[in-house]
Amino acid sequence: MRLRDLAPSAALLATLLAAPELSSAFYLPGVAPNSYSTEELVPLTVNSLTPVGSNKDGTLRSVVAFDYYNPAFHFCRPEPEPRPVAESLGSILFGDRIMTSPFELKMKKNESCKTLCLEKFDQKSSHFVNRRIAQGFALNWLVDSLPAGQLFEDETTDTKVYSPGFALGRNDEKYMHLNNHYDIWIDYHEVSEDKFRVVGVIVQPDSRKTQAEGDGNAAHNQGLCGYGSPPMTLNEIGETEVTWTYGVYWRPSDTAWATRWDKYLHVFDPKIHWFSLINSTIIVIFLTITVFSILVRALRRDIQRYNRLDSINLDDLSGTSAAVEDGIQEDSGWKLVHGDVFRTPKHTLLLSVFLGNGAQLFVMTGFTIVFALFGFLSPSNRGSLGTTMVLLFTFLGFIGGYTSARVYKSFNGEKWKMNIILTPTLVPGAVFVTFFLLNLFLWAERSSGAVPFTTMLVLVGIWFLISVPLSFAGSWVGFRQPAISAPVRTNQIPRQIPPTSFYMRPIPSMLLVGVLPFGAIFVELYFIMSSIWFSKVYYMFGFLFLCYGLMIITCAAVTILMVYFLLCSENYHWHWRAFMTAGASAFYVFLNALFYWIAKLQLGGFVGGVLYVGYSLLISFLFFILTGSIGFLASWAFVQKIYGSIKID
Repeated sequence: MRLRDLAPSAALLATLLAAPELSSAFYLPGVAPNSYSTEELVPLTVNSLTPVGSNKDGTLRSVVAFDYYNPAFHFCRPEPEPRPVAESLGSILFGDRIMTSPFELKMKKNESCKTLCLEKFDQKSSHFVNRRIAQGFALNWLVDSLPAGQLFEDETTDTKVYSPGFALGRNDEKYMHLNNHYDIWIDYHEVSEDKFRVVGVIVQPDSRKTQAEGDGNAAHNQGLCGYGSPPMTLNEIGETEVTWTYGVYWRPSDTAWATRWDKYLHVFDPKIHWFSLINSTIIVIFLTITVFSILVRALRRDIQRYNRLDSINLDDLSGTSAAVEDGIQEDSGWKLVHGDVFRTPKHTLLLSVFLGNGAQLFVMTGFTIVFALFGFLSPSNRGSLGTTMVLLFTFLGFIGGYTSARVYKSFNGEKWKMNIILTPTLVPGAVFVTFFLLNLFLWAERSSGAVPFTTMLVLVGIWFLISVPLSFAGSWVGFRQPAISAPVRTNQIPRQIPPTSFYMRPIPSMLLVGVLPFGAIFVELYFIMSSIWFSKVYYMFGFLFLCYGLMIITCAAVTILMVYFLLCSENYHWHWRAFMTAGASAFYVFLNALFYWIAKLQLGGFVGGVLYVGYSLLISFLFFILTGSIGFLASWAFVQKIYGSIKID
């Protein structure tokens, strides 16, 4: 290959590697900045309290979020009542419950000490809050839709970054101290005369045993708002009075509104991330090249030999038995099963339904990653990622129905009505039922992460009013298309399958082959898991795009190689083996989730364990459908190609 032939590939690779940085500069069209005049009220809204890890060792001890205005927290409420803020479907599904608050932030007006309210904690509430402090819960505020966080420095890169959310309290081994005072530092950028925009928010929480005076201003004899006073400790054997106070401080900043999220989007240990990703890429590329080079050379030799043997007229041979025996010996391997390789597999209805949903997931995932890669799913538009995934899967029901119908018709399936009905209902129905059952546990815990019943109805409505009809339409079009014909005829009597070696048996082959696609996404899966369970912002879609492409290539390559070896051993039951072998990577995804539980989580309690295992199984099941479909469709195309390349009488 010449150097100039490498130039386009190098340019494409450079563009993909720079994608994480490029995507951070894009924002979803329609998210317009808000400009405020001096002393104009800047809204501060509150979101659910989420567990982000203990402040001692960083271990996550809960997966259940709570509503900000849960009565046990005794946070001050606005008058007359908190009002919910409109949210997208994805935002609701991901657990956002945004409400108005009593905080008054006026642009450029500093407030050193303001009192919100005085609350009394009873024994039950004190115990509840102290337990949440021990579990490392964090408050989540939004100022002008920008997360309020805490400033810290990444020692690896010496970079100061904002971490969304701040601690409910702190644990000093002996007592739990409630943070009841907040110093709010807001960065603003001047865009024109008397027009300013919020570009950064930091909250410094503190625990102070303050007292409220009659005039409504909080003061303490040791300092303003109790500065320097002993920390606030909730008494679990009696009542405790707590004064909620805050201060507001405005700071000018050169940060432009378009780049205000850059402070929140930070890659920890970037060298390790890059090294792991490049290492995985090189291994996968060399693996794929090796697999295809071996496969192509072997197939070319096999096809040439088979075609040469077919062109020889045995009557023209010398008549020696050695020549005939040699011809018979040469005609072996995968050609011997040509009369059975396209035999209809068992459970064709279930396989076609899985493949239809797998194709739907494949296209949905690809579109979602591409949209995010180009910045259309900005973190500034909360819930856009979840909303896009739900809507894409819904409107791609046509592809699912079409793929399932074409496959089922090619398998000579007769229950076409069942195929049309099960394609849009079986897999989505199983996912919805599992999600609903897990949601019951969240309802029982009174968690804010529980999806409201009305949202469930909306999902069902979208499912039956849009996805199901589109799937029916796709199935109708698919059944009207001609069946994908086999290049060879199928024998009436099935051929006997000889015993196979150990590594070609179903379980060993699944474990051996399934680990390779998992290896392509292992690095990025760690960051995705951290984003899901530690409530962190995930934005590295450039890396994810590369990993998704590597996973597709690996799934196709290793499954094709396994099918080739299977056919060479005269085993023609390749359909389900191809699907299950590629789908076995989901087993490693679930196993990785269990190891992540052991290493990063300490979920004491039955509910936390059920939720974590349940959601992990749900993700693994969808990954099983996705990778299994990739492996099967690649193998089907491979089998069609090789048997269409030989001459068979």
